[in-house]
Amino acid sequence: MFHSRRLISVLPRRACPSRPFSRSAAAFVKLGDPLPDVDLVEGSPGNKVNLSKELQGKGLVIGVPAAFSPACSATHIPGYVNSSALKDAGQVFVVSVNDPFVMKAWGSTLDPQGKSGVSKRSISIRFVGDPAGSFTEALDLSFDSATVFGNNRSKRYALVIKDGKVEQAHVEPDNTGVNGKYYNCSLDDR
Repeated sequence: MFHSRRLISVLPRRACPSRPFSRSAAAFVKLGDPLPDVDLVEGSPGNKVNLSKELQGKGLVIGVPAAFSPACSATHIPGYVNSSALKDAGQVFVVSVNDPFVMKAWGSTLDPQGKSGVSKRSISIRFVGDPAGSFTEALDLSFDSATVFGNNRSKRYALVIKDGKVEQAHVEPDNTGVNGKYYNCSLDDR
């Protein structure tokens, strides 16, 4: 133990790995990016859903840090479920770094009828799990939340999709609160 400390103290500074300081913004998903070709799960582990194949028209992908979290359950997702603008959104998916069973239960709690939107032409929001966080990582929208959730989770976001590509990206910057300007605009700006 003492020898290793002594060795580190005598090594030249450049031999120790360092990470350069960077002021550039994080490289989140960008406009025009295609959706990642990653399988998600809906309802059960065997029911694979690939959004890059599903969303060839127009649609909306809503990312949340956790199913059943207070902010997502009380305001964020109900804001979509109860929105009259949802009828014009195309296919709508809620994605979270959770297993398919949790997402199915959460979807049943938030949208028990399976018919979202306040209109005559109601559509269903589909709740899909990203158990390993692969989809979220591919979008570069994960953050370290090990102290709260035990693993990396998704930032809160809304992606407006057209023909399999990101047309608009609304990403909440601080990972902590629900700011309506980041999710309402994904429906209002259409």
